[in-house]
Amino acid sequence: MLYNTNDILETTRMITEKNLDVRTITMGISLRDCADPDVTVCARKIYDKITRCAKDLVKVGTNLEAELGVPIIHKRISVTPISLVGEACQTDTYVPLAKALDDAAKAVGVNFIGGFSALVEKGCTHGDSILIDSIPEALATTDIVCSSVAVGSTKAGINMNAVRRMGEVVKRTADLTRDQDALGCAKLVVFCNPVQDNPFMAGAFHGVTEPETVINVGVSGPGVVKHALEGCRGADIGVVAETIKKTAFKITRVGQLVTQEAAKRLGTQFGIIDLSLAPTPAVGDHILEEIGLECCGAPGTTAALAMLNDAVKKGGLMASSYVGGLSGAFIPVSEDAGMIHAVEQGCLTIEKLEAMTCVCSVGLDMIAIPGDTTAETISAIIADESAIGMINNKTTAVRVIPVPGKSVGDKVEFGGLLGYAPIIAVNTFKPDTFIHRGGRIPAPVRSLTN
Repeated sequence: MLYNTNDILETTRMITEKNLDVRTITMGISLRDCADPDVTVCARKIYDKITRCAKDLVKVGTNLEAELGVPIIHKRISVTPISLVGEACQTDTYVPLAKALDDAAKAVGVNFIGGFSALVEKGCTHGDSILIDSIPEALATTDIVCSSVAVGSTKAGINMNAVRRMGEVVKRTADLTRDQDALGCAKLVVFCNPVQDNPFMAGAFHGVTEPETVINVGVSGPGVVKHALEGCRGADIGVVAETIKKTAFKITRVGQLVTQEAAKRLGTQFGIIDLSLAPTPAVGDHILEEIGLECCGAPGTTAALAMLNDAVKKGGLMASSYVGGLSGAFIPVSEDAGMIHAVEQGCLTIEKLEAMTCVCSVGLDMIAIPGDTTAETISAIIADESAIGMINNKTTAVRVIPVPGKSVGDKVEFGGLLGYAPIIAVNTFKPDTFIHRGGRIPAPVRSLTN
């Protein structure tokens, strides 16, 4: 594709004036050949392979940032779900494998590593159970390891036994990291319908259908979209959608350039571009307000978000044949200035956030809740969000943080891209009997697609 002078100047303005960035370059690495009956040997194989495959990842990202002038915020790694790699180990804990991931990631200089994960939509193997039980200690004793568990899918239904366990895991993780305001929970996400090429944390893992190594890139540009919408104030909503679509196209082209060049220099495969309007701490980059809402969470928010998400996907698909991951709009409370403001104003509640997840990219993300929220209530929140994903055949997720000692009205600071969050109220009526039933919610009729 040829670029004219206006295209180049416009891209320059996107970067210098409108906060366009490549949020992450993520290298996916298969660890399937690292299995071993001895957990110590397995851990060493994991460390050696990651440090070998990703040794130049940070250098390439830094060089591309300097050469292209495009900010590249994070360099990350995703790996094969560790429950699969560790299954052969004769051990009752995978914490040594988590520490190997942490050490390897630090050795190559990346910001996060994802894949301390299990896929248990229908049920747990022995290895899956060990991994789930290992999560709290693993996240408490490592710094940059991220964990995810898939508890449901449109094809399989929802594993309610796993849902119950994950509520307990979230609470235990919060308790073990209470001195950091439950920071461990910020690195743990529970999925329905997870994607195998997601470059974003905490949910990234390298799926079993992926190649040996791959480069996936996540691009962020809410400021660019917001600025473009300033030029069509007073226009009807069709014009707004078209403007978002055209802007998403331009953002995706930047991501395609970075992905292609990074894969070439690292000698690996071009994977996907995840065109997600990732959150921004920049005050004023509030797209929904620019569309016409007084505050995010007001009536009309879900409709506006649905239009935004659809237009982003359409624009991205026109710009690249390899758009993947989650691609749409994220709504993490702690990481976005507009979302934080909406919660503080009392405009945005957890119930409204749940409604918004029906049409956005993921789900209830980076939400700080009272520390006395029960494990059963957290499990029920996971079940509700999983049901939305299962019925609508979309990815949904829950990343909630029950902060010990904190209640509604308090704030918690996580730092960096994780930001800060006001504690949001949670319904206190009890779902305990429902959660303790266990079993599996059957897959919906729409799963019968053959």
